[in-house]
Amino acid sequence: MKAASITSGVQQEKQVGRRGVNLWRWGLLVGLIALWELGARLGWLDAFFFSSPTEIFRTAVTKWRTGDLWRDIAYTSASTLLGFALGTIIGSLMGLLFWFSRRAALVAEPWLVVLNALPKLALAPVLVILFGIGFSSKVILAFLMTVITAAISAWSGAKAVDPALTTLLFSLGAKRRQVFTLLVVPSAMPWIISGLRVNIALSMAGSIVGEFIASDRGLGRMIVYAGTTFDLKLVWVGVVVLSILSVLMYLAVVLLEKLLSRRWSAEQTTN
Repeated sequence: MKAASITSGVQQEKQVGRRGVNLWRWGLLVGLIALWELGARLGWLDAFFFSSPTEIFRTAVTKWRTGDLWRDIAYTSASTLLGFALGTIIGSLMGLLFWFSRRAALVAEPWLVVLNALPKLALAPVLVILFGIGFSSKVILAFLMTVITAAISAWSGAKAVDPALTTLLFSLGAKRRQVFTLLVVPSAMPWIISGLRVNIALSMAGSIVGEFIASDRGLGRMIVYAGTTFDLKLVWVGVVVLSILSVLMYLAVVLLEKLLSRRWSAEQTTN
């Protein structure tokens, strides 16, 4: 009984702590928006450069009603998510398959490090020229931003497999394919899952930079266009919407991580 009461008390304290943290988070957000609005109205901030939350909201509503805003959101989201999915899946498979050939992995590993350090965003103009200003160039850039990171994460997880367990499975008559599916992949999954948060941010950066260079639609194109026409309200609309979109994608990836981790842990326990 005492242990149960102590446990319930600890859980209540954690819940209260979480509520307090969430209250502070939302309170800071509301406070910053209120200060921004107040500063713009009282002249503390230059309304031409910094606009105000109400003006940004009105501009966003106008653009949404015309259909331009939601089309740009859909375009940027699709290129980001598609590049993220392709880069994560292909990169993870690449990294895992290195386990079958240690020599190939040793040859490829320094190249992966170099490619990961390469400023891939600097190649955006070349990719846009090669693949055009359409949707494909944004997906390819988002893909390139994520595939190497995913490969390195997967290969790091494969390398972390306990050699004693590998030797044990081989001694019991397991084939390489069985060792790969039963030991290597499960061991590397936490590494792959932990890299999802990084990859979604990289993917969005690639997509937006591609739109900055040249594009016929997207939030990045909208921001560039608004800047060239000195429509700073529209620039702020793009920045705010892009910030909200990035937060939503990040939260979705965090939820995906939790679901995959729970499912993987359940499967491991069952097996």
